[in-house]
Amino acid sequence: MVCRMFRLETEVDSTRRDLLRSRLRDTNTAASPVLRALRGTPAERETPLHVWASAAAGELAGGLVGHTWTTWLHVAYLWVDERHRGTGLGTRLLAEAERVAVEERGCRHARLETWDFQAPDFYRRLGYEVVCVIEDYPPGITEYTLTKRLG
Repeated sequence: MVCRMFRLETEVDSTRRDLLRSRLRDTNTAASPVLRALRGTPAERETPLHVWASAAAGELAGGLVGHTWTTWLHVAYLWVDERHRGTGLGTRLLAEAERVAVEERGCRHARLETWDFQAPDFYRRLGYEVVCVIEDYPPGITEYTLTKRLG
């Protein structure tokens, strides 16, 4: 039996993070024919997708930040200023992101995460389905992952 000594560190190191990401990517690509087929194609890269809404005076009324990757739209943030909630602005922001994802980027699915006090019912009304529930993340809060078939 071989015994090896390792030194474990907890420092933040962007150089080693990038090396780790690259090596994991290479390992995953070697193991998956799907990921291997994506290598070197435009679909391999995450492409940012942002949708912004400005009020009459130019101030930010709401926005959506996400990205597309392969055939998926991933919504990271969707926010509407309190003064504009209930006006349909959130629905319009999400619909525009979905439109761009489908028509311009060939996406067929969308995914997002939300907390129980945020908007799970809003997303359900728009056709999203809960695929994962993580209770107590963070403590006292439930996180939901939702997906939707687009197009």
